[in-house]
Amino acid sequence: MMNLMQQSRTESPLEIEPQAFSKQSHQFWTLQFTGWLGYAIVVFIAIIRPQFEDPNFNFSGQMLNLFAETFSGFVLSYLQWQLIRRIVHLPLNKLLFLSFSAAALLGVAYNIIKLSLYKIIVYHQQWNEAWNMLEFGGWLLFSLTTMFAWTSIFFIMLYNTKLQKEHEMLLRAQTAAKDAQLQMLRYQLNPHFMFNTMNAISTLIYKHENDRANEMLDKLCEFFRYSLDQNAKSKTTLQKEIELLELYLSIEKVRFGERLNINMNICERALMAQVPSMFLQPLVENAIKFAIEPKKTSGIITISAQIENERLLINVHDDGYKVKATISDGFGIGISNTKARLNAMFNGDYQIDICENAEQGTIVTISIPFDR
Repeated sequence: MMNLMQQSRTESPLEIEPQAFSKQSHQFWTLQFTGWLGYAIVVFIAIIRPQFEDPNFNFSGQMLNLFAETFSGFVLSYLQWQLIRRIVHLPLNKLLFLSFSAAALLGVAYNIIKLSLYKIIVYHQQWNEAWNMLEFGGWLLFSLTTMFAWTSIFFIMLYNTKLQKEHEMLLRAQTAAKDAQLQMLRYQLNPHFMFNTMNAISTLIYKHENDRANEMLDKLCEFFRYSLDQNAKSKTTLQKEIELLELYLSIEKVRFGERLNINMNICERALMAQVPSMFLQPLVENAIKFAIEPKKTSGIITISAQIENERLLINVHDDGYKVKATISDGFGIGISNTKARLNAMFNGDYQIDICENAEQGTIVTISIPFDR
C-alpha cells in the first residue's frame, strides 16, 4: 500500500495509459496534416505570393522549397510527439523541461534545415553558403515559435485526454455507487418481506390450515427462485417487475383467498421502462396490510402504469377505508425504501404522492423518467 501511495505521488498529472494514445491517433494525424497544410498556406500567402511580380522570381523553386520545408517540419513535429509519448510518465516539472528543451533543439534544427534548403533549391548554392547571423536569427525566431506551438498543442491534446479519462472514471464510480446503494436497499427488503411472509405461514399453521400454509410456502420458494434467476439486479424492466409482483401476489392470494382482488392496467410501452428491482412490492404489501387485512369483506388493489410526456406514471390504488400514515411520517419501511431507491436511480428526478380518502381508499402515485 505504501509503495502504491509513493508511486501515485510521483506520477505525472498528464500520464496517459497506452490505449489512450491509440484512441487519439486519428486526432493526432488529422492535426498533423491540417496544421502543416495551414502552415504551408500561410507561408505561401505571406512570403511567396508577394514575390510574383519580381522578374527574378523562381516559382518552381519556391514551391519545391515550400514543400520540402513543410515536410521537414512535419517530420520534426512527429519526432517531438514520439518523445513526449515516451516521457509522459515523468513528473510534470521534468516533463515540461525536457519537452520544451527538445522543442528548442528541434527549432534550431528546423531553422538550419529551412535555411539550407532555401540556399540549395531556390539559389542553387551550397547549403551553408553566405550565411550571416542576422539572417539566421531572423529565421530562428519563427522556427522556435513553430516547434513551441506544436509542443503546446500536444500538451493540450494530452490534457484533454486526461480530462476525458477522469470524467469516464467519475461516471463509472458514480454508477457503481448507485448500483451498490440500490442493491443494499434491495437487500433491506428481503428480511422484511421474509418476516411478514413467514409470520403469515406461521399463523396458517397455528390455525391448522396446513394445506394453505404448504401452498404458500411453495409459492414463496417459487418467488425466491425467480428472484435469484434475475441475479438480484438493482435495476430491471417494468415487465420483469410486474412478473415478480404477480408471484408475490400469488403468495398473498393463498393467504387471503377471494378477499384479495387485483386489477392491472399496464400500458404496453411502459413495460420497457427501467425501474428499481422490487420497488412495487413494498407498496402493494402496504396496500394489503392497511386495506385488505383489516377488512372482513373483499378488497381491490388496482395497479396501473402509463407514459405521459416521456415520464412513467404508476398508480397503486386500494379501496380500503382505513387511512394510512402520511408520507411525512415515513409510511413504513416500504415507502421510505422505495423513495431511497428512486432517488438513487434517478438523481432526485422522481415524485411520490399519497392521496388518502376515507371513502375511496389510498392512491400512491409515482412519477419517474421514462428510461427504456
